[in-house]
Amino acid sequence: MLAILEYGAGNQTSVRRALSWLGIDSVITADPTALLSASGLIFPGVGAAGQAMGRLRATGLDTVLKEAVEKGIPLLGICLGCQILLERSEEGDTRTLGILPGLCRRFPDTVPDEAGGSLCVPHMGWNEVRPAGGSTLFDGIAPDAQFYFVHSYYPEPAAERVIGKTRHGIEFASFFGRPGLWAVQFHPEKSGRPGLRLLRNFFAWCGNTAGSR
Repeated sequence: MLAILEYGAGNQTSVRRALSWLGIDSVITADPTALLSASGLIFPGVGAAGQAMGRLRATGLDTVLKEAVEKGIPLLGICLGCQILLERSEEGDTRTLGILPGLCRRFPDTVPDEAGGSLCVPHMGWNEVRPAGGSTLFDGIAPDAQFYFVHSYYPEPAAERVIGKTRHGIEFASFFGRPGLWAVQFHPEKSGRPGLRLLRNFFAWCGNTAGSR
């Protein structure tokens, strides 16, 4: 069973609904025992980095997440969950989890487009994720597939961790991590068939690695 982390930072229900549509059992929970016994963890989130980190530290879930990674439990961070896996966010100059190397930066107030105009911030809507490195989570997904984004800050992980890139005026890492520890800036649970395929691929990875822990 997959565990979806509950820490008061939104969109857990939409993730569970997508998993249910795929026939994947999941539970939304903040219970450390349930989280550390799950076959895989999904770490979603919307909102502000500082508030999210405050909740994680107040409940001890920051430590639980780090323990899960140390145990080798597969983890998928989504949107805000993706951003705060890094070391620091420019949003409120917030020290974040530091599970993956890198920073989260704010889009410039003016983001130029290719025609010389300007693009809206937040980056909201459908966009491509161009592969920049191989990942089993992209198995069966077309290179030009579109995913759904809503964010004003973007990840800047260590270059060797970048798996996919997206352009919204500037190019940024929209998919990064390593095998078993992934982070996506887009919302797979809101991204139609490509997003559902990514979630199915994550579940398959969890099942294949559960016996090795």
